[in-house]
Amino acid sequence: MEVLLSSCDEGDCPTLYRTDRGTLAVQGERITDHGREIPGHETMVEIPVELIRKAVRDRLV
Repeated sequence: MEVLLSSCDEGDCPTLYRTDRGTLAVQGERITDHGREIPGHETMVEIPVELIRKAVRDRLV
């Protein structure tokens, strides 16, 4: 995976990746109290909206 954008340099912060399958992957804080029913093989993560805005502004996606 290629790092498109991150909100820090530590490697454990919200990050947006481009995969070799033409998809995006996100790294962020796992949301455990979301109150939604999601399949067991999926999870929800939280990333700052500004990360997406910057990716669009910089034409990374």
